[in-house]
Amino acid sequence: MQPENALDSSNDVVAQRIQKLGEIRDLGIDPYPHRFNVSHPAQTILDQVESLIDSEERVTVAGRLMSKRGHGKTGFSHISDRTGRVQVYVRLDRIGEDAHDLYNRLMDIGDYIGVSGTVFRTRTGETTVLVESIILLSKSIRPLPEKWHGLQDIETRYRQRYVDLIVNPGVKEVFLTRSRLIRAIQRFMDGQDFIEVETPVLQPIYGGALARPFTTHHNTLDAQFYLRIADELYLKRLIVGGLERVYEIGRDFRNEGMDRTHNPEFTMLEFYQAYADYNDMMWLTENLIATAVKEATGSTTVTFGEHTIDLSPPWRRVTMLDAIQEFTSIEVQDASEADLRGFCSDHGVHLDKGLSRGKLINEIFEACVEPNLIQPTFIIDYPVEISPLAKKHRTTSGLVERFEAFICGNECANAFSELNDPIDQRERFEDQVALKAEGDEEAHALDDDYIRAMEYGMPPTGGCGIGIDRLMMYITNSPSIKDVILFPSMRPEIIEPESTDAAP
Repeated sequence: MQPENALDSSNDVVAQRIQKLGEIRDLGIDPYPHRFNVSHPAQTILDQVESLIDSEERVTVAGRLMSKRGHGKTGFSHISDRTGRVQVYVRLDRIGEDAHDLYNRLMDIGDYIGVSGTVFRTRTGETTVLVESIILLSKSIRPLPEKWHGLQDIETRYRQRYVDLIVNPGVKEVFLTRSRLIRAIQRFMDGQDFIEVETPVLQPIYGGALARPFTTHHNTLDAQFYLRIADELYLKRLIVGGLERVYEIGRDFRNEGMDRTHNPEFTMLEFYQAYADYNDMMWLTENLIATAVKEATGSTTVTFGEHTIDLSPPWRRVTMLDAIQEFTSIEVQDASEADLRGFCSDHGVHLDKGLSRGKLINEIFEACVEPNLIQPTFIIDYPVEISPLAKKHRTTSGLVERFEAFICGNECANAFSELNDPIDQRERFEDQVALKAEGDEEAHALDDDYIRAMEYGMPPTGGCGIGIDRLMMYITNSPSIKDVILFPSMRPEIIEPESTDAAP
């Protein structure tokens, strides 16, 4: 596929710009100077326009040249920086012939420039800098996408996020919101007496989730290592060590497929609290998300597609088995394994060979229940077979104290009353090893060091993981996870060598 901004019809433009670059250098001008002192960002000029006009204070502002109009001795342009966009007015009699020639003939849309001057309003009321001096800060060789069409091709937008951010203003706001959300999460967790920690990304044994890892080789140690699939087991080691409330916001990696809600590299918040259970984690999760989203967006109500989502607590709580009965009428507790398989066959639920009863129940839930969970909902009490790190339910056999939070038909959080019995944990790990031997590529590995840590004693603990990327999808009304990850995973691009007749 030819990228939207490929150099086919624009080759001539690139050649012209490279020729201009040579002319600029011939004039003794460095087209890529080392720094520029900015006194007033664009938005500051807009915010302080009245006082700047009254005081006639000289301002310096820098940014990317986004428009250029007018010919001859005067011209208007807009420059854009991280804060916004401001108009500048360039006049020959103000900046002199050499600088005006540089601006008029050799500067192009896309170049970075710096200007200095005083502020005024035009007859139409637009805040404008009357330029007294102008400098080229970086010559743009490649033209930006055509003004009226922008960068529309979705694959090109993901691959060339740097251009997407330049020409599509809404994209920048998504990632500013993401930054605000993460800062708000940190403030909330700090306010609950949690401490932020860092755990290894490169691990000798992967664990903490049912997923396939990315594998690499450590040359010095001559050993196989894995990119972590979750932070869980290391964070719980810290609970053993006496750090009673810990959290980490970090990147996890799972060697799995990509779709609208999955990216192999993603951001997770995980937190663990000693002396707590999954009920405490539910309170923390709903209050954390509501508080952080309100701080990042101004409201606990968000729009996602056709749905208006109310994130304010308390969220609905329903057991997995009750939820299945609600949407399918099948009474899972009393159903045999044959009944479950028959239901799946009758309703088109795809099954792999050798699935346990717990996994059959989970397949039915994912196919028939998940898509209906639009408003925030805690699904609680899962089969033990699919939850090898969760504590057994205190009242119901065959289940564990686990919840997943769902919004808009997708899971966004997963939590347990954490298993802290090392003997039980070893047995469950061994069951997982048996499943792996039977071909389950996502089964847990046996982590002897983690069990050794538990043997020193781990207090009752509640733990939770929240997917930051999916949460961002909901609060920014983004249809794909790629829309909220700056550089999502993509199939490697083949870039053909480019050449022009001009030389710098």
